[in-house]
Amino acid sequence: MIDLGKRNILGVRVNALDYEAAVHRIIEAGKEKQPLGVSALAVHGVMTGVLDPVHRYRLNHLELVLPDGQPVRWALNILHKTRLPDRVCGPDTMLFVCQKAAQEGLPIYLYGSRPVVLEALAKNLCAKFPGLIVAGSQPSKFRQTTPEEKLEVIQQIKDSGAAITFVGLGCPRQEVWAYEYTQALSMPVMAVGAAFDFHAGLLSKAPQILSDLGLEWFYRLLAEPKRLWKRYLYLNPLYIWMFLLQWLNIRKYDPAEATRPDQDMRYG
Repeated sequence: MIDLGKRNILGVRVNALDYEAAVHRIIEAGKEKQPLGVSALAVHGVMTGVLDPVHRYRLNHLELVLPDGQPVRWALNILHKTRLPDRVCGPDTMLFVCQKAAQEGLPIYLYGSRPVVLEALAKNLCAKFPGLIVAGSQPSKFRQTTPEEKLEVIQQIKDSGAAITFVGLGCPRQEVWAYEYTQALSMPVMAVGAAFDFHAGLLSKAPQILSDLGLEWFYRLLAEPKRLWKRYLYLNPLYIWMFLLQWLNIRKYDPAEATRPDQDMRYG
């Protein structure tokens, strides 16, 4: 098990750890009913914090930020000599957590996406992990929620008996949701993005060889060019440039240089 704590990548604090450590922390927090905000950040996720000081504050106040994407792992290894053997992919981590949750009798809750996705996702997870309890699910409202609706969502999840909540709202909305809901829910809240579509069987993952080469983004770009071209063709070169500045000690990126949100966004 590798767990070296958080390390600074362009001002965003990312945990240098492996799958075993990540799953252990999530499951233990679920058992103890302890709040644990979790996200898995690839380059796009890191850059949402780099370019927005308010969102950087949110990311840096999540308890667990997984190094999803090989370029993020490479940055940890080059900048901080962490020697991580692999990235910690959000969708894969979700499966490992569900497997362990089934063994430990910890019910899960699914929040986000559309009803058809949630139905297929719950069915597939229960088929893959016999004994897994899906305590409940709720689709995204695809809008900001009212303060009253936020309280209702919190109460519904708590009343369900869930011990772990997975959130699939897309980046960065799901990280905002995790930041705003985790403390009130007093359980692990894990933002997993496209994992809902992957595990529902509606979206294919990149071949392992592309993932190992750090080219998963290219596979997704080919699959959804209209939606993703700006994200990858702008943010990827910017990430490389800023990484070089940090590596060469030309520029310091201070995680403390962030702005605390003055109000909830209440994505739903």
